[in-house]
Amino acid sequence: MPASRILGAAAALVLSAILLSACAGSPEAAPEETGNAATPTAAAPDPSATPEPEPGAAEDPTCDTLIGPSVVADYESVGWTSQASPLYIGSTEIEDGLQCMWADFEGPAGDHGAMFGWAPISEDEAADAQDELVAQGWVREDDAAGVYITESAETAIAPDDEGYGMTYFFTTGYVTVSDTKQGLLLIEWPKS
Repeated sequence: MPASRILGAAAALVLSAILLSACAGSPEAAPEETGNAATPTAAAPDPSATPEPEPGAAEDPTCDTLIGPSVVADYESVGWTSQASPLYIGSTEIEDGLQCMWADFEGPAGDHGAMFGWAPISEDEAADAQDELVAQGWVREDDAAGVYITESAETAIAPDDEGYGMTYFFTTGYVTVSDTKQGLLLIEWPKS
């Protein structure tokens, strides 16, 4: 075997030994005897005993997680990006709400895009928001799963196949919104 190969193999072994000893850390020192045997020393908690949060459990939604990954991939494949903003219902900003606009912001101005939103909401806030929208001419539809509030057909700019424009869906604990009622089906938040 040539000397350069032997030196290279030896260097690799030495480097591996150094890395392994550095990763292994130093052993913990035994507690010192203090002469008072009646006072026990508490052991440090095991860091691996702390449970890790489940993925998505404590996360806040983002424009990339509010809708499904395949929808995000489709939008990105045509050059769309997202812009996040606070979620408003009528004149009220909903605390911890998120509204995302997906479009080609670098291209020429146009009416092509998609909007999605989500927010936690209390029963009282939901009732107030629904009343405000209906007073402005929006249409209320009660459903077994919740309440849909849709902009009037006369003012809808780009309705879906069923004639629905921008629509809010109120259900227990949260509200979702999309630029069409069909678009609500693309929202995958909260994660289950």
